[in-house]
Amino acid sequence: MKKRDKINIPTKYVIGFLTAICIAFVALCLVNDNFAKPIKNTVATVIIPVQKGMNYVGGWFSDKADNLRDIQSLQEENKALKAENSELKSENVILSQQQNELSRLRELYELDDIYSDYPKVAARVIGKDTSNWFTVFTIDKGSDSGLAVDMNVIADGGLVGIITYVGSNYAKVTSIINDDSNVGAKFATTSDTCIVSGDLKLMEQGLIKVSNININANVKEGDMLLTSYISDKFVPGILIGYVTTIEDDANRLTKSSYLMPVVDFAHLEEVLVITQLKENFQ
Repeated sequence: MKKRDKINIPTKYVIGFLTAICIAFVALCLVNDNFAKPIKNTVATVIIPVQKGMNYVGGWFSDKADNLRDIQSLQEENKALKAENSELKSENVILSQQQNELSRLRELYELDDIYSDYPKVAARVIGKDTSNWFTVFTIDKGSDSGLAVDMNVIADGGLVGIITYVGSNYAKVTSIINDDSNVGAKFATTSDTCIVSGDLKLMEQGLIKVSNININANVKEGDMLLTSYISDKFVPGILIGYVTTIEDDANRLTKSSYLMPVVDFAHLEEVLVITQLKENFQ
């Protein structure tokens, strides 16, 4: 059986034919409005949903773009706020440190005024031993600043200790809470004498041992203890602390007590060194 030959119509004829039909439809629509309505309705039925979909998609992308811009703007603003917050924190830390230092210097100034009869040199604590307490510590002044062994050290309104070693630009201080420390003291109200002895175990309770109080001494809890004239190395009249419990000793000749020091031996940063030695005291 013989196959039929395919009819091949040139593309230009097809395009021309379709163009002619379109022109005819346009002409009819212009001449007769009733003829155009079905076509318009058909076109609208197809085009409007597509247009709505495209508008929705376009709106969705536009919203997303706006959201991204907003997110980017918020991220940049958040970054700026974080940088500003970090800067403010740094400034606050600096101001806090300056305020603390100012308070400490004001206390030193007041202390200097209280003991104005004694020549003094201010020094900063730059190191201490390994314990929790400042039993032995280093200050940043030495012989170049006129310091010498046995000079008294004060802070926080009272006695800290005594210089036990001096270098050219530093010195070692042994505090009165050290186990080897003994200070001749007196009661401010009665002038009765006693001995204040360091005890690190007792210092864990914030106390220092007081002994050799005369059994007949009219002393009571809360009395003030000062360094006395009978001390070999400590200049007189320096506040040490306040007595707490007072008990009669077993020998019935003396009393013992405990002392709450005025100095905070857990936190020392600045001190004053009295540059007049006891041996030169008039």
